[in-house]
Amino acid sequence: ASIGGFEKQYQLDVDPARLQAYGISISAVMRAVQNANADVGAMVLELSEREYMVRGLGYLKGLSDLEQVVVGADEDGTPVRVVDLARVSVGPAVRRGIADLDGRGDAVGGIVVMRFGENALTTIERVKARLAEIQQGLPKGVVVHTTYDRSDLILRAIDTLRQTLVEESLIVALVCLVFLLHARSALVAILTLPVGILGAFAAMRLLGTGADIMSLGGIAIAIGAMIDAAIVMIENLHKHLERACPSTGPEDRSFDTSALSTAERWRLVVAASREVGPALFFSLLVVTVSFLPVFALTGQEGRLFTPLALTKTLAMATASLLSVTLVPVTMGLFVRGRIRREHANPLNRWLIAAYRPVLDWALHHRGAVLSGAMSLLVLTWIPWARLGSEFMPPLDEGSILYMPTTTPGLSVARARELLRIQDSILARFPEVERVWGKAGRANTATDPAGMEMFETTITLRPESAWRSGMTQDRLIAEMDSAVRMPGMRNAWTMPIRGRIDMLATGIRTPVGVKVFGPDLATLERLARQVEMVVQGVPGTRSAYAERAEAGYYLDIDINRAAAARHGLNVGDVQTVIAAAIGGMPITQTVEGRERFAVRVRYPQELRDTPERLARVLVPMSHGLESGAGEAASGDGMAAMPAAGGGGRARGYVPLGQVATIKETVGPMVVRTEGAQPTAWVYVDVAGRDIGRYVRDARAAVERDVTLPTGYTLQWSGQFEYMESAKARLLLVVPATLALIFLLLYLNFGRLGETALVLLSLPFAFVGGLWFISALGYNWSVAVAIGFIALAGVAAETGVVMLLYLNQAWDARVRAGAAPTAADLYDAIIEGAVERVRPKMMTVVAIIAGLLPLLWSSGVGSTVMRRIAAPMIGGMVSSTVLTLLVIPVAFALLKERELRRHRSV
Repeated sequence: ASIGGFEKQYQLDVDPARLQAYGISISAVMRAVQNANADVGAMVLELSEREYMVRGLGYLKGLSDLEQVVVGADEDGTPVRVVDLARVSVGPAVRRGIADLDGRGDAVGGIVVMRFGENALTTIERVKARLAEIQQGLPKGVVVHTTYDRSDLILRAIDTLRQTLVEESLIVALVCLVFLLHARSALVAILTLPVGILGAFAAMRLLGTGADIMSLGGIAIAIGAMIDAAIVMIENLHKHLERACPSTGPEDRSFDTSALSTAERWRLVVAASREVGPALFFSLLVVTVSFLPVFALTGQEGRLFTPLALTKTLAMATASLLSVTLVPVTMGLFVRGRIRREHANPLNRWLIAAYRPVLDWALHHRGAVLSGAMSLLVLTWIPWARLGSEFMPPLDEGSILYMPTTTPGLSVARARELLRIQDSILARFPEVERVWGKAGRANTATDPAGMEMFETTITLRPESAWRSGMTQDRLIAEMDSAVRMPGMRNAWTMPIRGRIDMLATGIRTPVGVKVFGPDLATLERLARQVEMVVQGVPGTRSAYAERAEAGYYLDIDINRAAAARHGLNVGDVQTVIAAAIGGMPITQTVEGRERFAVRVRYPQELRDTPERLARVLVPMSHGLESGAGEAASGDGMAAMPAAGGGGRARGYVPLGQVATIKETVGPMVVRTEGAQPTAWVYVDVAGRDIGRYVRDARAAVERDVTLPTGYTLQWSGQFEYMESAKARLLLVVPATLALIFLLLYLNFGRLGETALVLLSLPFAFVGGLWFISALGYNWSVAVAIGFIALAGVAAETGVVMLLYLNQAWDARVRAGAAPTAADLYDAIIEGAVERVRPKMMTVVAIIAGLLPLLWSSGVGSTVMRRIAAPMIGGMVSSTVLTLLVIPVAFALLKERELRRHRSV
C-alpha cells in the first residue's frame, strides 16, 4: 500500500461563465467525457477469407484527447468542446496521507501487509529480493530505503535464544560432571539433551510451528528438567555398581566395573532402571501434563504462549520417552570403567555432612519445623502485596512508535509542517538511525486514519552506539520533552506492540477508557472530564479524549420549496455540489498498464469561501432526456446532440437562492461498540505498573466524574488483556493443580503420599514470589506461566524425595520383623541423606539450566526472564523446604500407620 507523494490526475476546471454562455450544464460535460472514454467490440468482418475482429478504439490517452471531447453544439451548429468550457491540466489528487523521512520533507513510501498465517521472516526475505529487482529499474537518483524491517528483530531474538540454549546445555553438562566425576556417565545425560531437542524440533516441523521467541523459549525452560530422569537413573546405577564392587577400605576411592561380567553389568542396569524408572517416567509426565492448561489461555495471551506451551510439552514428552528407552541403553553402553565412589567426591561429602545434622534436628523438632514453614507461607503475603501487575513485560523491539494526536480537522499543509518538525527533532538524537513519519492514511482499507493521527517509526541504533548511561525509558522521556507542542498529545509504544493493541481493542496506548452512551455531545463532555481527571493521576504521561463532535462542516442545506420553484429537485442541486464544488472523479484514462482519474470541478477561486459558494450557478435543467434534442439522419445514426447534451438549460440560479450555507461542527468519526456509540480516552503511562495505575485512576474517575443514567465506562487497552488473562488464569491454575494431584494419585495410589508431594508446591510459590519481588518484576502473564511451569518441576522434586524414602522404608518392612520408630528414623536418614546427591543434581540441573535465561539481555529476554525467575526462586525454596518438611511429614504419616497397625 502506497503512502505519501502525489497521485497524477487529469483535471477539468470548468468555467461556469462559459457554461452559461453556451447554455450547457456541468452534468452534460461529465456525461460527454464519460461517453468519450470507451472501447467497443463489433464482432468480426470477413475480408479475403480471413476474419478480422472489429474494435472501436475510444479510450482517452492524454490531455489532447480530453480537450477535443465534444460536449454539444452552439446555435450555429459549431461543436462545443471541453477545451472551450474548461481548463484541462494534469495535477495532484487530493491527499489524505503524507509521509516524511528524517524530517526532510515529502517522501513516498510503501507498506507491506502480510497475509494471515504467513511466516514473517520468509515474507520479508521475498520482499527484499523483489526490492532488489525493482531498484535496478528505477530512474537515476531514485533510491529505496527500508524504514522498518522486522526481520532484524526476529533474527536477534532467535540468536538470543539460540545462544541461551547453548549456554544451558553446557551448564547442565558441567553439573553432571561435577556431581558424578565420570565423563562417560555424564555423556548419557548430555546425550538426552540434543536428542530431546531434535525430537521437539521434528514435531514442531510436522505441526508447522516456526522458531521464534516463544517456541524456542519453551525448549529453553525445559532443558534442565529434560535430563532429570537420566540423572537419577545414572546415579542409581552408580549405587548398584558400587554395591556390586565392595570397598576394600577407606582408601578405596573408586571401583572398576571391568571386574563385572557383561551379563552381570546389564543385569544391574536393568535393576537400577526398573527400580526408579516408573516413578521417574511418571514425574516427567507430571511436568509435561501440568503445562497443558496453558493451552486453555485465549485471546492475545493464548496466541503468545501457545507456541511456548507446545514446544515445552513436546520437549518434555520426548524426554519422558527417552527416559525409558534411550537412557537405559546408553547407560549399559557408556557407564563402565573406573568410577569414583560417592564418598570420594568432595561435593557429595559436603552435602551429606551439611544435611545430616539439619535433618536430624528437624526430625526431633517437628513442631518447630512445621510451624516455621507455615509462618513462612504467611509472611509471603508481604511480597505478594507489593507486587504490581501488567499484561506483559515490555519487549524491546529495537524501534519506537511515536503516535501523537491532535484535534480533528487538521489541514494537510499543517499536518505536513508538524510532521516535518517532529521528525527533524527526533532524527537529531544520536541513538536514532532513521525516522519515518506518516500522517493520515495509506492507500489501503486497513489504515482508516484521519489526518490528525500521526505515526512515526523511530529505528534505533545498536545500544553499543548509545550515549553512556542511556536507557530506552530515559530516551523516550527525552524525546517526549523535545517534541512537545501545543495542541499535540504524545503517546509512545513499539511498532508490533502498537499494532496488536490497535487490532485487538482499538486503543493504541497502554490504558484506554471507553465511554458508552446514546448522545455524542454528552459522550464528548464525559470523555473530556475523564481526560482532565486522569492527567492528575501519578504515572500519567499524557491523556487525550477523542472529540466526538469536533469535526468542522460546511453544510449546504437545500430548500426543497425554493428549488422546486426553479424547476429543480434535490438531486440536481447535489450534482452541482458533488461535482462542481467537491470535484468528482468521473472516469479514468487507460494508458498502457496505468490508470489515471479524470476530475471535473469549478476553479478554486470560485469556491474557496462560503460567500463564493453561494454564487455558484445551478442550471435549471432536469438533465438529459434520452434522444432529446437529437435529429435523425438519413442513415439512422444519431446526429450531434444540441447544447446541454440534449436540451439547453432553461436558465441558472445561484446556489444561495435554493440552499442555506452555514459552518457547523459535528462528529468527525462515530465509533460504536456493542451497538452503542462510544468515545475513547487514550492514556499513556510511564513509571508505574498498569494494575496499580488503573486502580488509582479508576478511583479518581469514580470520585470526580458523575455518569448520567444510560452512560457507562470501560477500562481498556493492555489493562483489558490483563483482566481477561487474570480471569482465565483463575480457572487454569486450579485446573493445573487438580491435574497434578490426579497424576500423583494415579502414581502413588494413596492420598497421604499424594498430599506429601503437593506440600512442595506452596513452598515453591514462596520462593518464586520473594524472588520476583526482589528483582522488581510485576505480576504478568509471563510470570504466571513461570509459576505454572514451576508447579510441575516442584512436584517432580517431591516425587524423587518420596521415591527414596519409600524405597528405604519398604526395604525395612520387607525384612520381616515389625518395623519400629527407630527403623523409621534410619529409613528417613537413608532415603533423604544418603540419597541427597540425585536430588541435588536434579534441582541444580533445573536451576542452572534456567540461569542463562535470567542473565540474558538480548531481544526477547525480558519475557524469558519473567518466566525463569519464579522457577529459579521457587526451586530454591522448594528444595530447602522439601528436604526438611517432606521427611518430617513422612515421619508423622508412617508413625500414624505404625500406631494404627499396632492397635489392629
